[in-house]
Amino acid sequence: MADQSTLFIVKPDAVRRGLVGEILTRIERKGLRVEAMKLMRIDRALAERHYAEHTEKPFFGDLVAFITSGDAVVGRLTGRESITVWRDLMGS
Repeated sequence: MADQSTLFIVKPDAVRRGLVGEILTRIERKGLRVEAMKLMRIDRALAERHYAEHTEKPFFGDLVAFITSGDAVVGRLTGRESITVWRDLMGS
């Protein structure tokens, strides 16, 4: 099977709690590669575009407020079954 790439976001609460290093370690232990990564503050416009599929849901406002509440680490993971592996790591 060919490698896949997927977006990853370490959300503001995890950044505030100092968990970025641990999360990256877990990603690498699962055999995924971090191909690109940056620390950024996600603005409201980007958050609304990213979560557009949830616009009509009652939690949309809280979701946007949360993801824009502080710095996030955003990047691209690559590896075999990277989408499934990342979802499993997130617990979704």
